Amino acid sequence: MSDCLFCKIAAGDIPSSKVYEDGQCLAFHDIDPQAPTHFLVIPKTHIGSVAEVTEDNAAVAAHIFTVIAKVAKDLGLDSYRVVSNIGEQAGQSVPHLHFHVLAGRDMTWPPG
Repeated sequence: MSDCLFCKIAAGDIPSSKVYEDGQCLAFHDIDPQAPTHFLVIPKTHIGSVAEVTEDNAAVAAHIFTVIAKVAKDLGLDSYRVVSNIGEQAGQSVPHLHFHVLAGRDMTWPPG
């Protein structure tokens, strides 16, 4: 999608602070971190949100979770939160599937 911020980041058109990259996804530090460790993991192909995950694209969503586990382990994280917001009311500001990984502080429940 040509006007999608995360598609542009995935394509390398907009720089990011990469944590991990492979052929299917990209992980990078959040520009407005909400925890001492806060990175995002996105698919390189455009999927609007979790609500648009289908049988046809579910493999990339599953792959993202293996990447989250790998990056968390590589960063020495043993406790972290994974969040995906779906829709504006839930706080989704970029309409591209992404998972926030937050660590390094106590996480409260329920979240905001």
